Amino acid sequence: MRAARILKVVLLVAGITALMSFFVLRLWNWLMPEVFGLHLITFGQALGLLVLSKILFSGFRGFRGGFGPRMWQRRMMERWEKMTPEEREKFRQGLAGRCGPFASPSAEPKS
Repeated sequence: MRAARILKVVLLVAGITALMSFFVLRLWNWLMPEVFGLHLITFGQALGLLVLSKILFSGFRGFRGGFGPRMWQRRMMERWEKMTPEEREKFRQGLAGRCGPFASPSAEPKS
């Protein structure tokens, strides 16, 4: 039962990867030669571009790489929860000085 589920997940990931590679291949071969004068690419090269872009732009952060809060967001939330009300207010004032007015996440929107 577990092996069948793992096989389904592997096949789904392989299918999605193949589909994304196909779209990269088609878009590249449609746009890049005409716009930039580049050569046509193969399916394997399109797959390589996907892997390269994954490494360069998002890295490999486990299975949930592109979903959920990022590491810096989690750390900031942990710091925020540990702050006293005075520290939070001082932080808000610092943001307001650089970024404009800042409302508390729990504050009600003004009508």
